[in-house]
Amino acid sequence: MANIPQVAISSSSQPMPVIGLGTATYPPVDSETTKSAILDAIKIGFRHIDTAFIYGSEQPLGEAIAEAIETGLIKSRDELFITSKLWCTFASPDLVVPAIKMSLG
Repeated sequence: MANIPQVAISSSSQPMPVIGLGTATYPPVDSETTKSAILDAIKIGFRHIDTAFIYGSEQPLGEAIAEAIETGLIKSRDELFITSKLWCTFASPDLVVPAIKMSLG
């Protein structure tokens, strides 16, 4: 497994890997390709994964995490550091909470 440096952050007791897998693609790829890439990254030691609603990668990321737990690649979601973004189209006060819930769902 890769030895990726980590840094302490004040908002978590878990250190954050300084190198992560970005899931944005151009041109866009299908969900299964994204899921497969995420699983491959977990297999080789990535523990920081970046996603966003606009990338279309949040659902495949969730599926990859579930499969990684099922197959024993990781013991729990707590082993991963996931970053996402609130896209600018959801920045209106009445859209923030629903957008965050959508990302977490």
